[in-house]
Parts: sequence; structure tokens; C-alpha cells
Amino acid sequence: MTELTPTPNDCDLPRRRADFATFTEAVDYAARSEKGLNFHDMRGTLTRAYTYREMREDGLAMARRLVAAGVGKGDRVAIIAETSAEFSAIFCGTIYAGAWPVPLPLPTTFGGKDNYIEQLGVQLSSCDPKILLYPAEIAEMTAVAAARQGCEGVDWESFATREQSQADLPTPEPDDICYLQYSSGSTRFPTGVAVTHRALLHNLFGHADSMDIGYNDRVVSWLPWYHDMGLVGCFLSLIANQVSVDYLKTEHFARRPLAWLDLISRNKGTTISYSPTFGYDICARRISSQSNVSERFDLSRWRLAGNGADMIRPDVMQNFVNAFADAGFKATAFTPSYGLAEATLAVTVMPPSEGIRVELVEEERLSGTIRDLSRPARYRAIVNCGKPLPDMDVEIRGETGQVKGDHQIGKVWCRGPSVMHSYFRNPEATNECLVDGWLDTGDMGYMADGYLFIVGRAKDMIIINGKNHWPQDIEWAVEQLPGFNHGDIAAFSVETENGEEAPAVLVHCRISDPDERVRLRDTIRDKVRSITGMNCVVELVPPRSLPRTSSGKLSRAKAKKLYLSGEIEPFKIAA
Repeated sequence: MTELTPTPNDCDLPRRRADFATFTEAVDYAARSEKGLNFHDMRGTLTRAYTYREMREDGLAMARRLVAAGVGKGDRVAIIAETSAEFSAIFCGTIYAGAWPVPLPLPTTFGGKDNYIEQLGVQLSSCDPKILLYPAEIAEMTAVAAARQGCEGVDWESFATREQSQADLPTPEPDDICYLQYSSGSTRFPTGVAVTHRALLHNLFGHADSMDIGYNDRVVSWLPWYHDMGLVGCFLSLIANQVSVDYLKTEHFARRPLAWLDLISRNKGTTISYSPTFGYDICARRISSQSNVSERFDLSRWRLAGNGADMIRPDVMQNFVNAFADAGFKATAFTPSYGLAEATLAVTVMPPSEGIRVELVEEERLSGTIRDLSRPARYRAIVNCGKPLPDMDVEIRGETGQVKGDHQIGKVWCRGPSVMHSYFRNPEATNECLVDGWLDTGDMGYMADGYLFIVGRAKDMIIINGKNHWPQDIEWAVEQLPGFNHGDIAAFSVETENGEEAPAVLVHCRISDPDERVRLRDTIRDKVRSITGMNCVVELVPPRSLPRTSSGKLSRAKAKKLYLSGEIEPFKIAA
């Protein structure tokens, strides 16, 4: 068998930093280079090198098939976002056809077949697509969801054999909708975020400019393409900035996390890779018992280790540095950021080489309560998430809308050309969060010397007896107990039998001995009492039962809903 050759890092084509009017212009330009997408198997072996030229040719053919199938300007085309050449061609082809691609998630191990069909059906109902395209291997589930919604469902292998229209393809305008993106958060799910070509290209320029993405940079990614960080940051941005990339499928990373670092080490030109906190956490945990770090890995050229999509934990980042310093990883490579799908992707990015910077903030300041002077002050490390992108304004506002000064905590608002157009067919939700061009992010934070610090999500706040508690503080405290991993705990408030509110903590339990379970519950209860000063409801639940968003983050709102409805059934423990 002939060994495949990956697409190069450099070429003769002058680099343009996303300075295009529309995304199709960006694809046309990238196709003039030899750069492209490289797909690898679970072991990191290259299985397909797919140049941007090939992707464009296949995308145009897909566009003509879509037009022949009756897809017109402004129609939605739902696509199961498998990390593959097929998805990339269909996504681009949909835009060439003047329609709006809608990336939707693959099945996960959590929830099973019926849950996936139901989830997919809800999203299809929301985006109302003309057609759903998917890999043949999941046809049994996707076809059912499509039939329930009443749209055509076709596996993309079969669709690729259909006839092509010979009609001229439409020419997009900068203010046309480019695609719909579903946010991974649960508060407005399943409302599709409508992103224009202008908003997308502006964010891709700002993202590349803030991180100084250069001509010879190369990216490795395992992030899913149905989430904004994976789709925008590790797919669309690379096309618009002419960067070659190496992909692992998300499910392959989940099975073999260190394959991510193996791929970075093996591909000597790799300089950029992104992950939420949990990705760095699981790699540091997996390597902790191994002593061959310097022999197995070479992370010395990794200059931008992007970090975002969930709360950034400095202890996890330090553990990663400790684990991989011998492999050449530099702490200054960490590049924290803050963003959300409603702003296309990035709002703020840490300037390159500044690394993780934290401030210690009293918990009472974070929750807006007055400290009990009889108790010692408690502090939480808050990570600096960087400076706003070019042309992005960020303000911190109080409950009445007043703008707050440095180090004053409030709601994070942002405004700029890359803020979304709207929530698709949901003017009420749009008007709730878009006011005079400003986006209410729903997150809490503060500014300091031009940098943004995120402290939590306002809707997750636990308010008991007039005192505010961040669920992250409770979860992190329990995680410090032996045997727990990041994501094993969900904290929220519930109403007790006497009608009062109390903190509730759901904890993954891997212990089968009844007496040990009692001891574990009591230990957790004592730990939470030391944080909140009150008794809490502690429920031990089976491993993998806490729900996650499409991007892998814990969904507290859904955990609470499933717990109260009885769908998450705790282990029975003696009183």
C-alpha cells in the first residue's frame, strides 16, 4: 500500500487572514493552495489527505445535487457532523447552493438510541430542514428522526450518486445567513444561532489576528464539528486562514486521549491545538503513572494550547504542565479564551505567550454577599480570559443595566460585527438577549485593565436564604476528595420537604459496598457543609448518568430536571 502524504504547512500562495466578503470566497482562495484537511484513525495513522481544492470540487458537485433535489436559497440542510471529508464537502456545498448548513451531533454513549432519535427530532423540528444527510452507519436512527419530522433523509454515500443540476449557483452576499449553529448550553436549547457571512469572516479574522496565526502554523484537533469551538475554530477558521489540519475523531479521543498528544508529537509542524479544560485534565491523569513522557512525546513546538468552552481551572492546567514539561510543553503556550455561539465563537483571547494568569477573589465578592467575619475568608482562583477581539466591545453591567468599573462583578455584555444575526424563527428569545446591538451572554464576570475574567453562569447560581453560591465551588470542593474526576459532580438547588431551598449534589459513585457508600455520602455532606455552612442533599448516582451538553460539558439544568423527574435514580442508602 502506498503511504499517504499529508497536506503541507506552507505553499506559494500568499497568506490572507480571513479578509473575504463571503465564506465561499474563502473556500475558493484556499483551494488555490495544496493545504487541506488530514483525517487519522484511532491510532493516529493518516487515512485520507483531503486538499482544499478537492473539498471545493466535491462541494460544488454537492451544491448542484442539492439544487437538483429542490433545495433553494435560504433552505436548511441538516448534516450529521461526523469528522470526515464527506461532511466538509456537504457543508461547503450547502453554502454554495445558497442554503444554510445545520451541523447536528452524532450519537453518544449516554442516553442510547431512543434518546438520540428524540434529541435529533427536536433539533430537526427547530431548524425545519429540507433534507437530512448522514453517514450510512447510523441510518437506522437518523432515518427515523427524519421521518418523524417529515423531511427527506438520505445517507451521504447515496446522495453522492444523484444527478447534478446545470443551473448557475447563486452568489451569496455578506449579510446573507451562512449557517445555523446550535449552542451546547441548555438555557436556550434548541434554538439555532443564525450567523451571517460577514459575522463569520469577521470573527475568523479577529481570532487569527489575536492569536497571530502565521503562514506555517499547523493544527491538530479532536473537537466535534457540531460545537462552535470545533466547527468555527478548528474547521472554518483553518479554511479562511489557509492552514493545514490533522483530525482525530472525537470518539477516538474519548477512547485514547493520549493519541491527541501522540499526533501533535509525530506531526513535527504542529503549533496549534485547542481543548476544553477536561481534555487537558484527562491527559494529565492518564500520563500520571507513566515515566516515558520525554521519550514518547515532543510538545516543544506547541505554541498555542487554546483553552475555552467551559470554566478554565488553573489547577488542571498546572497538572498538565507538571505532567508534560519533560516533553517540552511550555506553560506560556496556554491561551485562555472566552466565547459563545451567539458571538460566532471568540469574544476574548489571551495574547500569545501570556499563559494562564489568575486572580484570587473572595467567594463572598463572587456571590455578592457579605462575609461572616466569624469565619475565615475563602478565595477562588479566577482565570484571565484575555482581551476582546478587534472591533469587539465588552461591558460588565449590573442588574439595572449600569456599566460597572474594573474588578466589579456583573453580567457580561458584548457588541461587535461577529455577534449573531438572530435566533432562528424565535424573535422572543432574540429580543431577550440582543438589545441595541449588545448581546447579553448570560455569563458573570469582571474586567481588569482591558482583560476579561469569567466567574460563572448567572442561571446556574444557587441562592439559599438570600446567599448566593456558585455550583462550581461546591463541585470543585467535592472533586478534591479521593476517587473523583472532573465532571463527576453536579450541584444545584432543590426544595426540601419543609418547603425550604437546599443545595443538592449528585455524585457518580463507583463503590458497591453499602457501608462505604454511607461513609462516602457523609464525607461529601461534611465537605459541602464546610463550603456553604448548611446541610445539603447528597445523592450517589451510577457512573455516566450525569448528562452532558453536545460539547461534553456537564449540564446542571438537565441533571436537575432528570433527578426531579426520577429519570436519574440514585442508589438507595440507609439514613
